[in-house]
Amino acid sequence: MSNAQIEIQLIASLVAIACAIPGTFLVLRKMAMISDAISHSILPGIVVGFFITQDLNSPLLILLAAFTGIITVVLVEYIQKTGLVKEDTAIGLVFPVLFSIGVILIAKNANDVHLDIDAVLLGELAFAPFDRLLISKTDIGPKSLWVISSILLIIIILLIVFFKELKISTFDAGLAASLGFSPVVLHYGLMTVASVTTVGAFDAVGAILVVALMIAPAAAAYLLTNDLKKMLILAIIFGVFSAISGYWLAHWLDASIAGSITTILGLLFLLVYLFAPNKGVIAVMYREKQQRIEVSLLTFLLHIKNHTEEVERHINHLQEDINWQKIHSKKVLDLAQKNNMIHIQNDIVTLSKKGENFTTKAINYIITNEDSQIENMKKDFFLFRG
Repeated sequence: MSNAQIEIQLIASLVAIACAIPGTFLVLRKMAMISDAISHSILPGIVVGFFITQDLNSPLLILLAAFTGIITVVLVEYIQKTGLVKEDTAIGLVFPVLFSIGVILIAKNANDVHLDIDAVLLGELAFAPFDRLLISKTDIGPKSLWVISSILLIIIILLIVFFKELKISTFDAGLAASLGFSPVVLHYGLMTVASVTTVGAFDAVGAILVVALMIAPAAAAYLLTNDLKKMLILAIIFGVFSAISGYWLAHWLDASIAGSITTILGLLFLLVYLFAPNKGVIAVMYREKQQRIEVSLLTFLLHIKNHTEEVERHINHLQEDINWQKIHSKKVLDLAQKNNMIHIQNDIVTLSKKGENFTTKAINYIITNEDSQIENMKKDFFLFRG
């Protein structure tokens, strides 16, 4: 592996970490699309900063881009607060206008420099190692590496210092205000960090990959845990894994690195979306199926409890009376037997002592409108679930 390949993967990994941290809070605050708006609308700030300094590496570009990002958020929230349109509509109104202004400025005034629409949208990680940072004619590495490392260091320091405030304001802005924290200041601080991160990664990876790295790892982590610290760690792991594996996929296919990383991010999210233990599609489908069988079991046990006549408790009669198909009836009977809820003798079903206790408690919960507690009660009675 060459030095250039190592540097590309290192830059991509650092960008992934820097994006995952603010991205996690954006996902939790249900503001995922604002990252897309910021990543496009900061373009005028970059262009104006270049016109002023004539230097694409000037810190002023980052400051003006961050300022433009904040303007974007302010405009979106102002339009939303009018009550005439929702947040997604406001975002769709604001960022195309600002992005278009940046495109026009580039087209009219910056065609002869390395500042074009393709670079803005797609970036090119493969070229990052060739743009070196020289101090006293000493090569100390790619400029992108130092820029994103500096931004990441600032993000980590801010995260450590303001973690408690960010956590409280994210989940309960009212509580944050009552404790003396300013949710508004924290909100705009987070937007500023997102803007600075975006522009810091702009030249290397482009706007599209920045959005993908901010949202996809955090969204995948959100499906796997409810713990904020674990979510941050998982988002970082997913981002770094996608950055490195995406690079090698691009190397193997001889394709765009940014496009390959984004593809890996999409596939990773799809896998988590399908197979997450609690929130994944398959887990939810299985849980719904389980709950349907458990409801059938409860219906069956209540039927037995309310009928003392043997003819009413005969297996064949139960199938006809409750109007279940034979396969479904067998599943319910098997589940009741596994949990020692019933006894079957000469095809006559009788509640066991455990079954009597369960149905009595279930009826009490239902009568007192506390049927939500049945789920907890099942844990006490059920050895096996449907």
